[in-house]
Amino acid sequence: MAFTGIDRLLFAGLCHLAPSVLNAVKIVKPETVIRWHRAGFRALWRWKSRPRGGQPKTPVEIRQLVRDVSLANPLWGAPRIHDELLKLGIDIGQTTVAKGRRPPSQGWRAFISNHAEGIAALDLFVVPTISLRLLFGLCATTGVRCCG
Repeated sequence: MAFTGIDRLLFAGLCHLAPSVLNAVKIVKPETVIRWHRAGFRALWRWKSRPRGGQPKTPVEIRQLVRDVSLANPLWGAPRIHDELLKLGIDIGQTTVAKGRRPPSQGWRAFISNHAEGIAALDLFVVPTISLRLLFGLCATTGVRCCG
């Protein structure tokens, strides 16, 4: 954006009346402001994601062992897996075992067949008319049957 003659005259008059204004006013390009903004966000996220001490991380091998034992024995809870790990000489907390354990979950086919009567399918659609008005329609279906 280029300054016009009136802009220059106005700034010259302001500088003559209040020379200290020059210390407070800086003219920068939009690219400079965007660069400062990006640098500020980089600094913020670098600070937020810094390491913060606390408990040491559980090694990957032990976390994988907890998952493997949990998948091989789906009826075992965290206390049982914790006891078995203690027998092997691996001393980690029971809450750590509980966090790394994934309970068995049903697949989509089992979920849909178990809950089919409680599932509703909705479809919202728009129909433009000849007079350029919009009609909104809603189609609802209950008891979806996906698994034969």
